[in-house]
Amino acid sequence: MKTIFVMIKCELGQAYAVADAAVNGIEEVSEVYSTSGQYDLLLKVYLSDAADIGHFVTERLQTVPGVRDTFTIIAFKAFSSDSTV
Repeated sequence: MKTIFVMIKCELGQAYAVADAAVNGIEEVSEVYSTSGQYDLLLKVYLSDAADIGHFVTERLQTVPGVRDTFTIIAFKAFSSDSTV
């Protein structure tokens, strides 16, 4: 399983519609946060090991109506207080 975070810049007035479409319409999207700053939304996405990140972002996320720009971050390892290092 691969974890990626995708920051999305939306067209003006479209952040809530984009968030709703992503969290309810794209199975791989786990969580969506509204954020301040350069980007409007932060998505946490879980992809299968076989999935192509580039195709997922360009074909599934960037085609959502209201999406203007994306910035993708690939996670290597998750750390938490209840996991062993």
